[in-house]
Amino acid sequence: MPKKVNRVLLGLVGLLLLALGGAVLAAGFGASVPSWWPFDGPDDVLLSEADRTRWRDSGWWWPAVIAALVVLVLLALWWLLAQLRRARLAEVLVDSGDGEGAVVRGRALENVLAGEAQTLDGVERARVTLTGRRQSPRARVALRLPPHAQPAGTLSGFTQGPLADARASQGWIRCRRRSACARSGTGRGG
Repeated sequence: MPKKVNRVLLGLVGLLLLALGGAVLAAGFGASVPSWWPFDGPDDVLLSEADRTRWRDSGWWWPAVIAALVVLVLLALWWLLAQLRRARLAEVLVDSGDGEGAVVRGRALENVLAGEAQTLDGVERARVTLTGRRQSPRARVALRLPPHAQPAGTLSGFTQGPLADARASQGWIRCRRRSACARSGTGRGG
């Protein structure tokens, strides 16, 4: 979701909830509220008895209400998780060999990978995004190829060239089996 749309939606929802909560609080304390407001004072109820029992005999009403609330809660949780998830890594932890490790800016590593990918035959433009965790990043790579290019050869050249060089220089060794990594002493499995 684009950042501007996300911020506008968050702002609108926040303002709506703040206004609604403030108006209910003001009516609860006995402050004067507009005539169209459904709550008149501290003794008023949110739903009258007639409103609460209107759909009691309809078998579809409560399952529909519960399903709508479940969908609303799931959408809210999805939105919250989308806020917490980062689209790209700000920094990458690199094995420096001394046990401490070093930190490399994620954008710098993305630019280096994209630059090396553009030097390959048949690559017009490359875009690299690092995602995942600092200790085990993942590269999302988009290569633009001309019509005459051979995708299989270009992909093989990228994975055996720039990507393999980045893994080796940063200390990221990906093993299919962790036991093979431990026996050979090549580093962490991924």
